[in-house]
Amino acid sequence: MSEQRESIRSNAKYLRNVRPIDPDEICEYVTGNPHPAVVRQHLREEAAALGLIERDDGTFVPVGDEPVRPRRGPVERLPAEYERRLEDLLVERYGPDWETGASGDLLRSTIRRFKADYLDGRSVDYDDDVAAGYAIYHLPGYYAAIQYALDDLADRGLLDRTLRVLDLGAGVGGPALGLCDYLPDDALLEYHAVEPSAAADVLEELLAETGRNVHPTIHRTTAEAFDPSEAGSGDGFDPTAPDDGFDLILACNVLSELENPVAVARSALETLAPTGTFLAMAPADKNTSVGLREVERDLEDERLWERTAVDFDDESGGDAETYRRGEVTVYGPTVRLWPGERPSDRGWSFDVRPDLEAPAFQRRLDEATPDGDEHAPGEFVNVDVQFSYAQLRLDGRRRIDMRLETSEWAQMAEMERHVTERIDLVAAKLSRSLSDGDGNGGRGSGRSNPLFKISDGSEDTDHYAVVTRETALNRPLLEADYGDVCSFEGVLALWNDDEGAYNLVVDEETIVDRIA
Repeated sequence: MSEQRESIRSNAKYLRNVRPIDPDEICEYVTGNPHPAVVRQHLREEAAALGLIERDDGTFVPVGDEPVRPRRGPVERLPAEYERRLEDLLVERYGPDWETGASGDLLRSTIRRFKADYLDGRSVDYDDDVAAGYAIYHLPGYYAAIQYALDDLADRGLLDRTLRVLDLGAGVGGPALGLCDYLPDDALLEYHAVEPSAAADVLEELLAETGRNVHPTIHRTTAEAFDPSEAGSGDGFDPTAPDDGFDLILACNVLSELENPVAVARSALETLAPTGTFLAMAPADKNTSVGLREVERDLEDERLWERTAVDFDDESGGDAETYRRGEVTVYGPTVRLWPGERPSDRGWSFDVRPDLEAPAFQRRLDEATPDGDEHAPGEFVNVDVQFSYAQLRLDGRRRIDMRLETSEWAQMAEMERHVTERIDLVAAKLSRSLSDGDGNGGRGSGRSNPLFKISDGSEDTDHYAVVTRETALNRPLLEADYGDVCSFEGVLALWNDDEGAYNLVVDEETIVDRIA
């Protein structure tokens, strides 16, 4: 470190708890009397290490201790500054009329191809054209989805204003931008993206539109090859140290593309801070959603260990011990309501949120489709927000911390013996309505009754609550949010042979209450 930079750091450390740090002021006390603009740039580069945020007036102050509050209400659209930046990138690559002619045809065929490859389980190579098409089609939805998942953490005060984030397979940046906009202006974000493909170029462009207190680094390597020590900083941050690590690790829409997703996730968890969260996301389709649950269940209860040298003062005479970093716990949104029980059903569970406003670049590409092309209007407009997610922690915390240890409630693991009986049970609501006609993807034809996937964390077979008669006493099930836990009194247990699942019939004799 240069003498000048060290002098700036020393002055900042001295003043940070005294008064706002003004580059115009401290330049007089810095070796060589640099211009205030030089001091300001050095402070920006050192802000993450010093725990400082830059205010609108150009001064620097310590980041606050208050946790981030949840952002209530729907995400309505991708912000205009990201739309403009992406369109600028498209113009630079393909020309001012990028949506027409050969470039438009190329982008449309690229989107069709990677959608087909994805649905068929084939790998996708992210060259410049795929990265551009992916940004056009997927960026808005992923921007919104991450914010809804972050609400689970912020609602419990688990999202600090100072965040060190690792984003595995960051892609073109939908989750990254959503995270940046979720945080308040007075939060400090040190963001490390791991992305080896051409998508990193799009990510870099879009990150330039984020706030002054976002400090990004892009590691152009694979998730498997990433070395956490590269994220270490001059202030002693060591992601592999037992008492250090990333506050938030993202693995969004990437696990299904890895050869060994469990191994990659396990390795990432070894760099998670003791009170941090590993947040994985996947599209809502069956294969990726079920695959995400499989990774969640493979990691659950796993103990992460590290060796560390320790001096003993007692008579044991040992010189080292095994340090337990933590045990992997599922924080949410799935639940574990019965001690010692774990679910083994197929685990297809996903959330659905309000559609976004269609961004201009999607409309332009869609409307420019040639007349001779077999094209359904809206083919290249993707405003759906449907996603699966899993949150893992090492401190034992759960979003719904409830233990059912009494015969007062039926257990889903034993549902076979309750068929045709009216029973009482407690379960989490893990879907929006799955009925046809609700716009959320029905499981079969001809359904009109509201239908919800439910879970108590013990089941080996899918369970669904079907509302055949809505009343004031069972309406709380319809009003409950995704992940909420409800009690069901007098629900009728039936076996659905066509679906290979249990239906819990909610009718005029059933009372439902939200209890968490």
